[in-house]
Amino acid sequence: MTTYTDARNKSRRTPGVIPLHGEAGFEGMRRAGRLTAEALDMLVDYAQPGVSTLKLDQLAYEFARDNGAVPATLFYKGYRHSTCISINHVVCHGIPDDRPLREGDIANIDLTLVLDGWHGDSSRMYPIGEISRKAERLIEVTYESLARGIDAARAGHTTGDIGAAIQAYAEGERTSVVRDFVGHGVGQLFHDEPNIMHFGTPGMGPELKPGMIFTIEPMINLGKPHVKILADGWTAVTRDRTLSAQCEHTIGITETGCEVFTASPANLFNPLVARR
Repeated sequence: MTTYTDARNKSRRTPGVIPLHGEAGFEGMRRAGRLTAEALDMLVDYAQPGVSTLKLDQLAYEFARDNGAVPATLFYKGYRHSTCISINHVVCHGIPDDRPLREGDIANIDLTLVLDGWHGDSSRMYPIGEISRKAERLIEVTYESLARGIDAARAGHTTGDIGAAIQAYAEGERTSVVRDFVGHGVGQLFHDEPNIMHFGTPGMGPELKPGMIFTIEPMINLGKPHVKILADGWTAVTRDRTLSAQCEHTIGITETGCEVFTASPANLFNPLVARR
């Protein structure tokens, strides 16, 4: 059974209890979301062949430090980096290292900055140099999948409506939706209720109400949806070694629709549009 509560009364994640935020929460999320988006915008010029993912991670950390923020993943459950950077067939939670990016790679950079106690959570794709047409198509489908999920995120709809919209589009484009990872509530907690699945049935799941804040972050594979976790305990890869892409926004449900907190100030969120 799902219940809803004033977010000010909630200090930890409680299964089935969804926090509802007021204007102060929305304003905190606007600031944190914008800062995260600005950091991801900054990385566009650096995500180039020959640059290591460890260098990108360092740049993200320095940006956070210089702007009074803290990367949420730094030391989270033993994780030692400010970002997750997932390349090619890595689905999510790729660990930065000193190997250089190569021409034709596609990389997802996932960053959450904590500003004044609020978590701005976003990820986007970075084409490294010239990429293949199949990689471009995967990115196109992934971004449109997110857009359709956001379109379905409005008061009176359900979490199942979001997942169904994403699944119907992605599978209609002969790609697959990863089932193993979900979007999540976020705010002053990094992970909160509800879970947002990127597949599902219209009308199922908790009802969306004004004040809910959560991420939508579909992971789309060119091949089958199955993933496996590597021995490091973090890195998830496609089992069939096909390409995977992901993009993520943090949104808040309003009376008339939803507000995207992590929109790119420089309109760089979708790399294929930005390159045109």
